[in-house]
Amino acid sequence: MLDRNVNDSDMTELQRRPVSIAFGVERIGLIAVRAPILSCIVLAAMVIAAIFGIQLIKIDDSLSQLFRSDTKEYRQYEEVTRRFPATEFDVLVVVEGKNLLERGNLEKLRDMVTDLQLVDGTRGLISLFSARQAPAPGKLPAALFPPDLPEGADYDAFIETVKANEIIRGKLLSEDDTLALIVLSLEPSIVGNNKLKDTIGEIRKIMHDDLDGSGLSKQLSGVPVMQLEIRNAVERDGLIYNIAGILAGCIIAIVFFRRVSFMVVAAFPPLLAILLSLGVLGWAGFSLNMFLNVMTPLIMVISFADSMQLTFAARDRLLAGEDRFSAFRNAVLVVGPACVLTHATAGISFIALQFSNSDLIRAFGEAGLVATVIALIAVLSLVPVFGVLLVRNEQVFAAKFKTADAGVNALRRFCYWIAVRMVGRPGLFSLIAVVFVGTLGVIYANLEPRYRLADQVPDKQQAVEASGRLDAKLTGANPIDILIEFPQGASLYSDETLKTIADVHATIEKQAGVGNVWSLETLRRWLAEKAGSSDVATLKEYVDVIPEHLVRRFISADQTAVVISGRVPDLDSSEILPVVEKLDGALDGVRRQHPGYEIAVTGLSAIAARNSASMIDKLNRGLTIEFVLVAVFMGLAFRSFVVLFASILPGIFPVVLSGTVLWALGEGLQFASVVALTVSFGLGLSATIHFLNRLRLENRPGVDAAYAVERATVLVGPALILTTVVLACGLVVTVFSDLPSLRLFGWLSAFAMVAALIADLFILRPTAMFLLNLSQRLRGLTRRRAKPAE
Repeated sequence: MLDRNVNDSDMTELQRRPVSIAFGVERIGLIAVRAPILSCIVLAAMVIAAIFGIQLIKIDDSLSQLFRSDTKEYRQYEEVTRRFPATEFDVLVVVEGKNLLERGNLEKLRDMVTDLQLVDGTRGLISLFSARQAPAPGKLPAALFPPDLPEGADYDAFIETVKANEIIRGKLLSEDDTLALIVLSLEPSIVGNNKLKDTIGEIRKIMHDDLDGSGLSKQLSGVPVMQLEIRNAVERDGLIYNIAGILAGCIIAIVFFRRVSFMVVAAFPPLLAILLSLGVLGWAGFSLNMFLNVMTPLIMVISFADSMQLTFAARDRLLAGEDRFSAFRNAVLVVGPACVLTHATAGISFIALQFSNSDLIRAFGEAGLVATVIALIAVLSLVPVFGVLLVRNEQVFAAKFKTADAGVNALRRFCYWIAVRMVGRPGLFSLIAVVFVGTLGVIYANLEPRYRLADQVPDKQQAVEASGRLDAKLTGANPIDILIEFPQGASLYSDETLKTIADVHATIEKQAGVGNVWSLETLRRWLAEKAGSSDVATLKEYVDVIPEHLVRRFISADQTAVVISGRVPDLDSSEILPVVEKLDGALDGVRRQHPGYEIAVTGLSAIAARNSASMIDKLNRGLTIEFVLVAVFMGLAFRSFVVLFASILPGIFPVVLSGTVLWALGEGLQFASVVALTVSFGLGLSATIHFLNRLRLENRPGVDAAYAVERATVLVGPALILTTVVLACGLVVTVFSDLPSLRLFGWLSAFAMVAALIADLFILRPTAMFLLNLSQRLRGLTRRRAKPAE
């Protein structure tokens, strides 16, 4: 039976082929093959243009990129970062050790702080050495730390004074005196260009040299450091993905085809599709980010599956005795429609991402759609072009491999073994599939949204670890800001304004989960306690002598708004959201007491806490809608209700199984996971579409449905298995990324691809068989009922 399935002639296939399910779009692949050499010349010119386009691709390392959108909350956040830009440009230097306040270590620490102020691009620095003594009447306060530190008992008494300083304690020095925070503010021009790498490198060198031999640990965190680490990780990951994708495709192709020419035919079109797609994205102005960085393996996934199917189909025709021109032309006509449909379903997946509120995810969807179109054209055109140019001596090839095709024949025997068993009891296996997928669906429906800022940042570098230390010792590393905008005509130093600031400041201090609160009220309290002065003139005098970069942290340049800044730990958004909502609710009382003053809780932590869950839920709902749209689309394309219903279970299975794995691991639904599942659903249908396309050709009148399923399985199964292996390898390579979100995206996508193959072999076969039999019975019943009326 297996030999008959493989060797039966396909020579009449094109004559009995029904109307194209791709409406003839696959014929674009025949244009280039008419003039293969000219096509290669055009291709060379496009490759050169693509290389220049790739040079234009920039890296978007913004931590707020996920939440960038045209919403009131995000516009408000942008307004705060524009008017109070300090946080966006702060490097946090974290120094820790049990002997931190020993005299020798304190001197080393002060030397380091002095040297850091001389780093090119530094516009200001705050540390425990910035603290001042209580001011004498009519005089500016002297520095808390004298030029020469005291010794002996005087030093011990001095340290107790330092520990008791309100400006330092709990803000720049931990309560247990083992961690010091130095806030180094950089010029915005440094953070936004390639100079950042040199600046951070110089800071690290100063830390290492000045604290050498102290026994103190030193780490960097803050937005600029995180951005640099993201930038480095994205560049490194892009190189790894490209190399891994090339190697995986080439190795698998050469092992099974055992000819370099077929390896080039199968593997090079996807690689060129990657190059051309990235070039177009570069010319179109797209930037690499945490999602677009996986575009390389995704293009490989999209294009390699169809390239492999086309190559296998042409190879089978060569073995059947066709010449190379006819073999590759007929492969395009027979397999091409399925290729068009697989790219179309992948395109629908990317279109589904347009329902997101995130500009980043929408841009990923747009880029994926562009890459899908380019990949389709590249594969359909280049596989036959390379085939007719590189394949030679067809008769010799056919004679040799008809009897020496061990690898492919082994896969075919395996596929046949599965097909025979799946079609044996299609009703039972279909029922089991419905129950199993339904159970997994219930588990998937209970997944909860999850988001942490640290998931966007490389977790194998310093920034995340340093932030963790700040979470543990100084209440948190992530800022949360309360913006107060004054009514028109109100003055910064009016009694009403100062009272509003004081009330908001006190409310934040009382909020559990928020610490390290700073504002103009901090200075006002200190003057009242230490200088015994609470008059506005003294406050204004002190504000005027404070360095500009410090004033801009809390007071806008036009003095029409202020910010009160606190810190929260980097917890899951579900844990931060109650803190934000309680704080916002507590501020309602202040809003009622001070009408006209606009008071808003903002900052990246607040934006993430409020929006992440709803954004993830919306993406998940979009995925559910996608299930229906794709099933209907396939039913219309195949003009078959059997296809419509047969594609549902194998399409859903990879998603709900992957979701169950996430549930078992306690991961929940993150941005990376829901995007991975959305894209994987479209890509995973490749196996389903190619099988159904072949089944459509094999299911002729008078042919037993079981035989049609077995034959379709044997003909397309080996290519499906090989492509799944290659695609899984191409995606799972992202586990080497330093970015947690990309690691999650990679292994989950790879797992979903393997699950899609399992669904194709063990769910689609019996389901298709059951529906075919049911359809035939219903048609027969309809015909019998119609006869009396005739």
